[in-house]
Amino acid sequence: MAINLPQLKSFHYVATEGSFTKASRHMNVTQPTVSAQVRLLEETYGVRLFERKGRNVHLTSLGEELHIITSRLFGLQDDAEDLLEGARALENGHLVVGGDSPHSALPLIGHFRERYENIGLSLSVGNAEEALNDLYDFKTDVAVLGNVKGDPRLIAQPLLRMNLVCFVHKNHEWAKRKHISVYELENQPLVLRHKGSLTRRVFNEAMDRMSITPNVVMEISSREAVREAVANGIGIGIVLENETGVDTRVVTIPFNNVKMDVTEYVVCLKERARLRVVRAFMDLAKEFSKIHAK
Repeated sequence: MAINLPQLKSFHYVATEGSFTKASRHMNVTQPTVSAQVRLLEETYGVRLFERKGRNVHLTSLGEELHIITSRLFGLQDDAEDLLEGARALENGHLVVGGDSPHSALPLIGHFRERYENIGLSLSVGNAEEALNDLYDFKTDVAVLGNVKGDPRLIAQPLLRMNLVCFVHKNHEWAKRKHISVYELENQPLVLRHKGSLTRRVFNEAMDRMSITPNVVMEISSREAVREAVANGIGIGIVLENETGVDTRVVTIPFNNVKMDVTEYVVCLKERARLRVVRAFMDLAKEFSKIHAK
């Protein structure tokens, strides 16, 4: 039995929009039409896809699984339309960018905005694992991530290479130093990102190589919170050099005897690389990397 696509589409937009009313507006049909299509889909297969409480609807577990599939299905339909219009200038559209840090993604987004001012942009920031999962689930179109591992599903364009640096309170005894040795961190109170972060992983790997045991006095989930902790004298922070920000309360100091660097990449799914807006972003990333490599 072939599935009824109009019924499936009605289900998809109710699930996406969270209500029958919003779905009907999005599809430009009446609400009773949408309701009837969803009801017929449920009756045909003898299943319940939504829990209805008054005007509120919530996906059942089966509905959630189906919504993942329909997101890919209708996402691919949009991709096909986009590909067929690829010869046209980028005069409209929307790009969703994911990433593990706004500091690396936003400069590139800013350049993209200058060149393609009519393209809508969204940025979703999480840890590296979340950003990759969003890309695989078609929730984002491209992602800016550090130290991307080889994956046959992805196209990865190197963007920037950055070093880890330490930063201290402006009144710290190291505040006037031009650089420090990593061995000087031994027994010093450190404020670090959580263990799942890329910064922490690169730092820990370097400490292991040099047989240094970090004295971690606080673990924090965000870069901004690490800076606040250092600014309040709790300890010494470790971040990527482009993440220190402008803050007169702290001083950044590079290391002089250890390699602790991260390469940022712009990545997309191979199957979506030909989409005009994705291709434009990847091409811009290539230009951006050449400029900053000089």
